[in-house]
Amino acid sequence: MKSPFHERALIADGQALEQTARPPAAEPPQGRHDNGDGWEKVPPQFRAADGVLPSPWEERFGPLRQGTVDDLVVVGQLGQSIDGRIATMSGHSKYINGSAGLDHLHRLRAVVDAVLVGVGTAVADNPQLTVRRVAGPSPARIVLDPKGRLPPQARLLAADGVRRLVVTAEGAQPSPPGTEDIRLPAPGGEMAPAAILRALYERGFRRILIEGGAHTVSRFIAAGCLDRLHVVVAPIIIGAGPSGVTLKPIARADEALRCSPMRAHLIGEEVLFDCDLTAQRVVVGRAKKST
Repeated sequence: MKSPFHERALIADGQALEQTARPPAAEPPQGRHDNGDGWEKVPPQFRAADGVLPSPWEERFGPLRQGTVDDLVVVGQLGQSIDGRIATMSGHSKYINGSAGLDHLHRLRAVVDAVLVGVGTAVADNPQLTVRRVAGPSPARIVLDPKGRLPPQARLLAADGVRRLVVTAEGAQPSPPGTEDIRLPAPGGEMAPAAILRALYERGFRRILIEGGAHTVSRFIAAGCLDRLHVVVAPIIIGAGPSGVTLKPIARADEALRCSPMRAHLIGEEVLFDCDLTAQRVVVGRAKKST
């Protein structure tokens, strides 16, 4: 039987809720539609301007409905161990997060207009970036590929009726057939996150998920280009390996980037930290008028 705290907020009214962890499955099941516990398909009013979402959608995804800085909502996502590792020293990362964490990632995809990854992740993991584990629409798929490294057989380029975009440097080789090409300046071999978001905004995207890898998510954080960061922490300790977020060194702890307010939720046997980064978000779309 599931814990009575399954899928409830971890911290509510100042009270911490506890849950006894159980050993995760060796490999999370694939192709499962987890519609229990209130997780039906994305509520129709999610993209409406007002109204409250049914629970548990409001608690988890309510902050992603509308931008507070401009009319964009940009969310980053990372899955990691308790000690902040996203992979082992050899690069192995399947599966750090279990079924509940993967379900959350797929729900994130279902509520955004587009999901974005760097070419390193696209080549190393060959992700599909579709919604398979939950009920909902698959978003447009975007890859950052300044040097034209993406192979034409990459799974995220599959012709399935969803828009596919390649953001590449000016002067790079043509993108694979069937994709939309976005050409941007790439000084030092990397394109500015704000310029990337502005180009996507001009093409009609309003909710964008920065899914990975860690280098890409870190660059968007450093550039002030995330509204929120979702970090799903699995109940494991890896001990060594690459970390989820890497930013420039600071001299003092009081110079650290503060993610406030922050909300925490139990999702199965994992913990989701929903971090608010709007205080440092730069304006990319149409700025919100102050009242």
